[in-house]
Amino acid sequence: MGTSRDPFPGPQAPGGDPLLATRFSLPVVPGTYVRRPRLTERLAQGVRGPLTLVAGAAGAGKTLLVADWARTAGAADRTAWLTVEPEDHAPGVFWTYVLAALRAHGLTAPAGPGNPGGTGRPGASGGPGDPRGHDGIGTPVRPGEVDRSLLARLAARLSDGAGPLVLVLDEFDRVAGCAELADELQFVLRHSGGGLRLIVVSRTEPLLPLHRYRAAGEVTDIRGADLAFRPDETAALLDRHGMTLSGAGIHALTERTGGWAAGLRLCVLAAQRAEDPETFLKEFEAGRSTLADYLLAEVLDAQPRATQELLLRCSVLERIHPDLADALTGRRDAATVLAGLQRANAFLDATGHSWYRLHPLFAEILRVHLRVREPGREPELHRTAAHRLAEAGLLAEALPHAAAAGDWAFAAGLLVEDLGIARLLTGLDAERLDTLFARMPPDVPGPAADLVRAARDLGRHDADRGLAELYRAAAALHREGAPASDALRLSCALLRVLAARTTGAADLAETAALEAEAARLALAPERLAAHPELPALILGNLGSAQLWAGRLDAARATLTAAAEADDTPSTAYLRHDCLGRLAFADILRGRPGPARAHARRALDEAEGAGLPPGSCAPAPRLVLAAVAVERDELGVAHGHLEQAAASASTTPHDPVVAAGLVLLRARLRLAEGAPEAALAELEGLEKPSPALEPSPWVREHAALTGCAAHLAAGRPEAALRVFEERPPGTVASRTALARAHLACGSPRAALDLLDELPGVGGEGPAITVRTLLTRAAAADALGDTVTAQRLVSRALRLARPDRLRRPLLEAGPWLRRLLRAAPHLTRGHTWLPAAFAARPAPAAPAGGAPPTVVEALSEREREVLQRLAQLLSTEEIAADLYLSVNTVKTHLKSVYRKLGASRRGEAVRRARDLHLL
Repeated sequence: MGTSRDPFPGPQAPGGDPLLATRFSLPVVPGTYVRRPRLTERLAQGVRGPLTLVAGAAGAGKTLLVADWARTAGAADRTAWLTVEPEDHAPGVFWTYVLAALRAHGLTAPAGPGNPGGTGRPGASGGPGDPRGHDGIGTPVRPGEVDRSLLARLAARLSDGAGPLVLVLDEFDRVAGCAELADELQFVLRHSGGGLRLIVVSRTEPLLPLHRYRAAGEVTDIRGADLAFRPDETAALLDRHGMTLSGAGIHALTERTGGWAAGLRLCVLAAQRAEDPETFLKEFEAGRSTLADYLLAEVLDAQPRATQELLLRCSVLERIHPDLADALTGRRDAATVLAGLQRANAFLDATGHSWYRLHPLFAEILRVHLRVREPGREPELHRTAAHRLAEAGLLAEALPHAAAAGDWAFAAGLLVEDLGIARLLTGLDAERLDTLFARMPPDVPGPAADLVRAARDLGRHDADRGLAELYRAAAALHREGAPASDALRLSCALLRVLAARTTGAADLAETAALEAEAARLALAPERLAAHPELPALILGNLGSAQLWAGRLDAARATLTAAAEADDTPSTAYLRHDCLGRLAFADILRGRPGPARAHARRALDEAEGAGLPPGSCAPAPRLVLAAVAVERDELGVAHGHLEQAAASASTTPHDPVVAAGLVLLRARLRLAEGAPEAALAELEGLEKPSPALEPSPWVREHAALTGCAAHLAAGRPEAALRVFEERPPGTVASRTALARAHLACGSPRAALDLLDELPGVGGEGPAITVRTLLTRAAAADALGDTVTAQRLVSRALRLARPDRLRRPLLEAGPWLRRLLRAAPHLTRGHTWLPAAFAARPAPAAPAGGAPPTVVEALSEREREVLQRLAQLLSTEEIAADLYLSVNTVKTHLKSVYRKLGASRRGEAVRRARDLHLL
């Protein structure tokens, strides 16, 4: 074509069209753009190798990421940018544009003979006499092809350059399916000798041999998951738009949009016009917004009609499998279509094993569009999905679809027949299932629906409603023509055990547990193996009913068996709760050592299972508070009690915990010297639920605390009257009544009561120490000092391992007098309260100034110091505090430093001088 007749005097593509300069321009980065160093660093790393692939869905922020990097990384002069267009399928057109972009950014002929100075003018050509142009490469002549020798000259020229050039091919997905272009790109890239760094920005993967580059570690992949905004980056985007949200709001927005850049920006722009952006974004209807317009135009409308139908119908699914998609669409090619959509980054991600997941925002918009395009279709799709997923054994995914279809009878039957009733009560799925079935109407018929309603009510300790539903289910089972399935029988028996726990009926619990075991053994072992929570739940509920009924030995055996259930996530809470109740049984027996060990083990179980603090059972903290009261560590007791009360707020009707909280608060008030407040606390026990059977230990401990409160207030006659209505039968009650007789001046009556006690009753040291001290007080009152001293000596030895200070403090002034008169009794008992210590008052240091502590001791350091004063070894301290020996040594070093001491004895003396012991 002659220049004189050419209407376009500048560079041209084959065929005569002018080269469009806008295609070589770096896109403009808006001022609200959020630079993300984690991604720009990946790009900087990527251009050290031959190939970088930035692939993601429409609006993922691919182009702006690379454009911002090119402008800010100091590489703009050596970075050639080309925005690919559909007509670039023609190799001649494509390479003409590539050459023009490279020539504008450093692709010049080397200076030398025959080419002095070189030139880099885009599209330069030497005319007909020199088809290779001034740089020795040339330009394609025909649109549909490119001479292979031209590509060889380009590769050779790149390999001879002063440094590598970076070529960015943006929107490469427009030609990504062209195998010829991919082969030519691969040829130039492979033979350029490191002179070319290629960045491909695309919605789909190019046909380059990526597997070879990946195997050689020569490709950097930045995919959709990398491009997704993280919560801190969402916060930065909001800030750029002058908007702030709470942390929860930021996380919710990021999760709802899946971190999709365009979706976030459109949401933020829409929220800027709202008076309350946070509420607006929470209630934002994505299906009726510019977001919907964007996605429907960019993604859905770009697909064939049949593919659009597949996407719309599959939008009801949380996860998509080709077989499930075929069932919803009536077709057989879903596997091919889904794989193609995933490769095209059409907001569909592969999750492994042929499963896919739609982008959450895209799925939300598709569902709205489905309701418009196919009204009334959605329930039918959910019903089909529920049945197909159930057939595949995917209960967790089938249930929400059955609920969405309104087929509650099917959902309840599915849960019960799959032995899932226990998972409604415990385990990782309990909250989700409870929320799901909370929507079930109350009139759904059938025994399975009755059992589900009963489980939800009994799980909340609503005995009245739960029992009514349970009776209805049992009646329905007997009315059915066919015999009830083993799963229905087992579920019914399990809930009867739970009902017995809720009402405190131990006999009913034991009978129902036997029925449940019989039904369980009738089931196939492989079905039971998938549900380790079933035996653990039955035993846990049975043990709790036995505990309430005061059958402590039986409760301990049952709860121990439950705590040894299979170590799986579904049994984690059950093991934790049963260990806490086992500790509760120990404390009722007066055994603070085992109680503390079981409570600590329960907390370790919760921590190991990752249970949130707010969902932990209250019993372990309740027991630790009770142990702290016995040790007279009242500050520690308050801390554990507060945590127990907070945990108990989630299950306010648990009778064991509710009664335990009241009794412990009363004990703590009494220990603090407030007997009237203790009696006021006990009033909370006077009106139990009518459905709840009375508990013998609750009555007993209320009487024990009431008696002690009246004695502390100087009302011995009132203390005696506490036992008038119910004569004492246990060792603890007889001991308390004997103390009341002593306070009334009747030591002989006290001894007569104590002499009637059985020889062995299984009582622990917290009970036995009180009995010994009461007998010693009676002996002292009768003038038998030798017997009194012998009994006190036994009591101190028994109290020492658990440091039971509270029984000593409650004993009365006679004990202080006796110990002052016989100081040898306290020898070796450095754990005793200061009031009982037979040692002179500490002398002030030289100069008259009291010693000072350099820095306050932590609570844990005080605990270590207390055991140090009791002459325990480092190993014994570690075992007592459930710490490692190295941790104890670290605490000891800190204690020595803070007290300015270098040895154990010196640290103990300094601590006593400072009244820290």
